[in-house]
Parts: sequence; C-alpha cells; structure tokens
Amino acid sequence: MKTFSTVPGKERSRDVACNLCLSNHYKTLLRSADFLFVKCSSCGLIYQNPQPFFADLKERYTTDYFKYEFNNEENFFGLMKLGLKDIGMDQLKPENGRGCFLDIGCATGKLMEDMRGRGWQVQGVDLCRKSAEYGWKKRKVRIFAGTLEQAAFQSGSFNIIHSSHLIEHVPDPRAFIREIKRILLPGGQAIITTPNISGFQARLFRKKWRSAIGDHLTLFSVSTLKRLLREEGFKVLKIRTWGGLAAGTAPLIIKKPADYLAKKFGFGDVMLFLVEK
Repeated sequence: MKTFSTVPGKERSRDVACNLCLSNHYKTLLRSADFLFVKCSSCGLIYQNPQPFFADLKERYTTDYFKYEFNNEENFFGLMKLGLKDIGMDQLKPENGRGCFLDIGCATGKLMEDMRGRGWQVQGVDLCRKSAEYGWKKRKVRIFAGTLEQAAFQSGSFNIIHSSHLIEHVPDPRAFIREIKRILLPGGQAIITTPNISGFQARLFRKKWRSAIGDHLTLFSVSTLKRLLREEGFKVLKIRTWGGLAAGTAPLIIKKPADYLAKKFGFGDVMLFLVEK
C-alpha cells in the first residue's frame, strides 16, 4: 500500500522547537521541495521544521483521505490485527464483561467494530468528518470528528487506548501522549504504532523512505519515543518492530529473510509500543 500523502498548497507555516527537549538547535537532515526534516542537536528527535499551522494542516484530511482509508480499510485492519497479535492482544476481552476501548485515528471504525464484537464498549476519534460519518452509518460506532483534545473525554474513561500511524501526524506529540495518560484508567494500557526512523528501511532509503513525507511532522526512533513515553509517566511493557524491506523493493528471496531479521532484532520499518499508566 502506498502511504497517504498530500502535496501542500498555500499553507501558512511557522518555526517550531523540538517537542522532546524544547531545544531550538538542529541540523538539516532531509530536504524536499515542499518540506524540511531536521534533527535536534540536543536529543536527536527528527521533526519537520517549519511546520504548517494546524488550521491549514487539518484541511488535508477530507475527501481524498477518506477515500484512501475506505479503499484500504481491510488491509489496515489486517495489519493492526497482526500488530496486536504480536503483543498478545488480538483476542483481548474485557474483564468481567466490562471495559472501554478508544481508537484514536480510527478512520472508518473497522477495528472498533471488531473490538465491540468481543464485548468492549468502543469509542473512536478521527479528524476526518467523512470517516466519522461513515463509521456511524455503516457500523453504528461512535466516532468524534476532531482531535483527541477537542473530544474532551473525562479523566480515567478508558481501559485500552489504541493509536496506529497517528502520532507522526500530530503537531504536539507530548500533549497528545499527556492527554492519553489523563483519560486512561489507572493500570490502563495504550498501544502506539508509528514508523521507525531508526529502522533499516529509513537508513537505506533516506529521503526516499516511504515515511519521509510532508504529512508526517515527527519521525520517531525507538529511543526518542521511549524517552517521551517514560517522561510522561508511562511504563513501557513491550516494543515490537516489523518490516525489513517494502514489497517491490527486493526479490522475495531477499525480502523474506530481511523481514524476519528486522522483526527478530528490532530494526523494522514500523514500531509498536505497549505502555501502561
């Protein structure tokens, strides 16, 4: 699957400090005609700078984004299930038949539908209004159309919070993680999946890496995401990575062992963190 990406139009932008350590010192890492990724000289976080204003950024996630999510929902669902299986949560059921599950960036609500079928009370959040409307009409799942902060859930509302390929799109990842912690119950768990810039593919392809795109505002490594989560008070339970070489970039005889080694030794293209409040 091709990663969803837009070509920025006439968007306003601003310089930003490192979201991890607040430093304003950086060096250029990846440059294109439409965006610039820099590396923080203090902590090593890689982020886009300057960044578009959120009011302009959110306009990217409308009709074209909905079509992309709709056309790929079965593939995305399969990948999410594989990730959950890796951490032993693909068949997770709520204790005593009661539990609340939140999917942030839930798109059309396919995973929510599956979790509801296993006894969870489900809630979703997605910036795309068309996706939220489709999820309700097609699956009768509740999806708030907007950001997690705008949803303003009560503190301690959820047992499990899931977020797949979203944190890299968020203008303020620290505030995002902080809000996840606030709305989790004590002992609740969060699952966060995002591209891994410390993985083999990122190192091999550099500016041609499929996740080095203008829609990704922050590109985390295993170490920078671990630092952020720990600084916000989470206990890291499991880290998994997968994806050695993307389909079509190498013959199957090379791709299969590359995928196996990437998963075994933790340098995969995508990483998943399971954390606990």
